[in-house]
Amino acid sequence: MNHSEIITPNLYCIHFKECDPKKCTAFKLKKFKLLKIIRKINGNLKKAILLNPFSQKTLLSYDREIILNYGLIVIDCSWKNILNFGTIKSENNRKLPPLIASNPINYGKWEKLSSVEALAAALYITNFKDYADLVLSKFSWGLEFKRINKF
Repeated sequence: MNHSEIITPNLYCIHFKECDPKKCTAFKLKKFKLLKIIRKINGNLKKAILLNPFSQKTLLSYDREIILNYGLIVIDCSWKNILNFGTIKSENNRKLPPLIASNPINYGKWEKLSSVEALAAALYITNFKDYADLVLSKFSWGLEFKRINKF
């Protein structure tokens, strides 16, 4: 399958600029034109899935239609400042199930995912598996995330 045959949902990131730009997975995805950095959620993006670890709802496969129609948003902020999540409003907040990080900074830690890992997990769960593989393939450790979480 070539890149043009992969269903490509719109991926977005609200970035708090709290990380090293050279190690930032969101910035790398932006460089490859796989993600757009946004400042706030407005317009139709209010209906997009927002990955939020404090949500009462867990992301499920049937959320695929929302992602297909409105997109998927990740928040990139330091785990030290995780309360930033409370300041962002969206109609469709979803948390991920517990997963293990494969990124070099938090390898083997539960629920300390990088932005690309969170996006890929959401894409696997909602059956955008080829696109999840594509975004992870941009990182030397990316497919390890798929392996250790058995996607």
